[in-house]
Amino acid sequence: MSLRTEAWQSLAAHAGRLRATSLGALIHNDLERPAQLTKTACGLTLDLSKELLDAPALRALTALARASELEAARESMADGEPVNRTEERAALHMALRFSVKAPEEADVPGTLDRLLTFAEEVRQGRQGTKTGPYTDVINIGIGGSDLGPAMAAQALLPYIDGPRLHFVSNVDGAHFIDVVRDLEPSRTLVVICSKSFTTQETMANARLARDWLGAGADAQMAGVSTNIAACAEFGVPEERVFGFWDWVGGRYSLWSAIGLSLAIGIGAERFRDLLAGAARMDRHFLDAPLEENLPVLYGLTAVWRRNCLGTTSTALIPYDQRLVRLPAYLQQLELESLGKRVDLAGQPVAQATSGVLWGEPGTNAQHSFFQLLHQGSDVIPVDFIASISPTGASQEHHEILLANCLAQSQALALGRSTDEVAAQMRAQGQSEAEIARLAPHRTFPGNRPSTTILLDRLDPETLGALIAFFEHKVFVQAVLWGINPFDQWGVELGKVLAAQILPALRTGATEDLDPSTAALIQRIRGAN
Repeated sequence: MSLRTEAWQSLAAHAGRLRATSLGALIHNDLERPAQLTKTACGLTLDLSKELLDAPALRALTALARASELEAARESMADGEPVNRTEERAALHMALRFSVKAPEEADVPGTLDRLLTFAEEVRQGRQGTKTGPYTDVINIGIGGSDLGPAMAAQALLPYIDGPRLHFVSNVDGAHFIDVVRDLEPSRTLVVICSKSFTTQETMANARLARDWLGAGADAQMAGVSTNIAACAEFGVPEERVFGFWDWVGGRYSLWSAIGLSLAIGIGAERFRDLLAGAARMDRHFLDAPLEENLPVLYGLTAVWRRNCLGTTSTALIPYDQRLVRLPAYLQQLELESLGKRVDLAGQPVAQATSGVLWGEPGTNAQHSFFQLLHQGSDVIPVDFIASISPTGASQEHHEILLANCLAQSQALALGRSTDEVAAQMRAQGQSEAEIARLAPHRTFPGNRPSTTILLDRLDPETLGALIAFFEHKVFVQAVLWGINPFDQWGVELGKVLAAQILPALRTGATEDLDPSTAALIQRIRGAN
């Protein structure tokens, strides 16, 4: 029997042991538990004390990590080995923040300097149009070319002192129309983000933007792409094209030229702060022992929930309105990376891989789906994120926000028993009949796990550390499951089929399509 198999069996035994207890018992019976299960690094605090875990189970998870050769895999990625095995590529997003070495042929510092020089020229009005400096920037992309910069721009809104930033991603033309409704074309810079400069949705929106800009559009566009020829053919001059490399995956590309629009908004110094925060987390991930390593512990906890407790989804609840786009960003990072059904050898995976990740900011979420979290028939773990210090908000509001965050994690863990409900109702003078009728509806089972992640403050450096923290957490899960987190073949098939269906929608020639799809096309054409 392999060490890895033994480690999985050990975990199953710990899961059986812990299912026989409760979070309430674990929390109340061990006063050292918060100190043992809370770790701090790089401006982040990770609190696992409300997880259905204890020190022996965590040691078993760490043993699984070592049996899965996590430390060696970590070094292979940092050394630039082709860890993306299906595409025979390295995954060197850490090189973009100077944590590890980039390939010799890649001039990462020079590319960043050129990018940030252009961003500062836009901010200072040295890049603009005949009518004046740019007042607005539209970022056109999709997936990693949109989700990263859009999320970060919203998160860092108090630090944006350059042109206003707007993001267009959906090929639904309504997205572009709604974004530009109140913009002046002559004062707008359009940044087109597509590595190949052939992405269907992005190029359709780029053509729409070019038409909207009108005469002189060439002088008001910039490109983020490796396809300089295609950019030039479209009308983007080479001096306004900023490239990156094939070892930068889309969902890891915020740190590259894909961050151009963000750099224009927050400025070069703050963009470098974002990179520096991520670099700090990189060094922590690469150097810290597994037992003290925040991304490792978080990834191990996610594996524990999925494979040992059998949960199928996780709610991510940032108690910070400016992190409103973080759940969507992390959906791509986690579900595109971990939504795999075969291992590195192409064989069916031995364990279940990614569950569903979903969420909305608190406190809004408390008034929508928290009923499900507290009293639904499925146990759904929750990851809470909150900042210790407010950014641009009153202390009173922030205290109310934090009180709600802490109350929700407490309620999920400890619940409220039927006896407690009955005692409360008696104290209110309600009859025994009324108590018997309503107590079951007012009972909270508790024993629902959650992790709390506290940020010292939501600023560029801490945001960089937070994003890198999630990147490395995903890598940890992938290593334990034996899958490739750097490809995304599942995205391809729908794109291929869409290219086949589009002509049929236009002409009505559906003979090569399946009967169900053909019938839908005829219904659509008939309605038009």
